[in-house]
Amino acid sequence: MDRLSTLLSHFGVNAGTFHSGTFCGVAMHEDEPVGHVHLLQAGELRIKPGNEREIHLSEPSLIFFARPFPHRMFADEAMHSQVVCATLTFDGGSGNALAAALPDYLVLKLSEIPELASTVEWLFREAFEGHCGRMAVMDRLFELLVILLLRHLISSREQQPGMIAGLADARLSRALNLMHEQPQTPWSVAELATVANMSRASFSEQFRRVVGQTPADYLLSWRVSLAQKRLREGKPIALIAEEVGYESPSALARAFRRKTGLSPREWKAGA
Repeated sequence: MDRLSTLLSHFGVNAGTFHSGTFCGVAMHEDEPVGHVHLLQAGELRIKPGNEREIHLSEPSLIFFARPFPHRMFADEAMHSQVVCATLTFDGGSGNALAAALPDYLVLKLSEIPELASTVEWLFREAFEGHCGRMAVMDRLFELLVILLLRHLISSREQQPGMIAGLADARLSRALNLMHEQPQTPWSVAELATVANMSRASFSEQFRRVVGQTPADYLLSWRVSLAQKRLREGKPIALIAEEVGYESPSALARAFRRKTGLSPREWKAGA
């Protein structure tokens, strides 16, 4: 069972490298409609996420913002900062199910995530050795880096309640994967509990505790997130309804409004 590929087939990530080399001064990332990933290759760096306390980094580190989140970076000449940075966008917009399941930001020492080491080393070589085609290669490496980071998060046991925590749970992940792969199926709690090899009561309680929603609420959220992506792509509402498990456009519209407070047409106009 591949817990990640189905998600990425719906909500792939696209990176755009915009800085590689010495960093000195102040960089302000505010009111930008994209996420960011910054890699400190050498030297020191100070970063201030939103209104939270400033973080001082003094060894190679990864700073990851899956969604738009205001932050500032600072360095002076004495800090000898070498930084590589890229913007991130997930298919379906920053409110899609995968991006929404991730923390506002992560700051990790590269030594803490050894499974990223070879990709990071390759990315740094491209950034600082000046090969032809380097920007295109770096963009793809940043995208690979995000996928490997997601793999790392799923294998971790320290998540907050949500999709990622559910995917890290060996039994719940079976049920989540089915909902992800077959949103058009009218899954019952009993069927999902059977897949997870749990009683209905135990499954419902553990799902709510780990994922933070009931199975029915999660399936609704997943379907609406897929519908939002399809609306952005310009698909007709009748085809979207069938794809995500509703018998008619009006049934999808009711579910959509229950989740977002807007009709599909209103949401699309705002998006």
